[in-house]
Amino acid sequence: MNLISGIAVYFIMWWLVLFAVLPWGTRSAHEAGVDVDEGHAAGAPVQPRLFLKFIVTTMVATVLFAAFYAVVSSGAIGLDDIPFLPTFEPYQ
Repeated sequence: MNLISGIAVYFIMWWLVLFAVLPWGTRSAHEAGVDVDEGHAAGAPVQPRLFLKFIVTTMVATVLFAAFYAVVSSGAIGLDDIPFLPTFEPYQ
């Protein structure tokens, strides 16, 4: 895997993990017992703690990418192992 492919895969993994982590620990104004100001959404989180979620997302995505990179670079799984794809021949 070259550098550009690795960055692209990490970027995609990071965004997928972010969307999985975003709902963790969020509480709406109704759940927190806080009055909602006029013009604000009632379901908006009171304290989203985005910086903490970005840190957790980065750590989880790094661990997942390291596992993915280890599997791909070892040759344990390749594109030829996917049954519905055609067999790839090396370019000559």
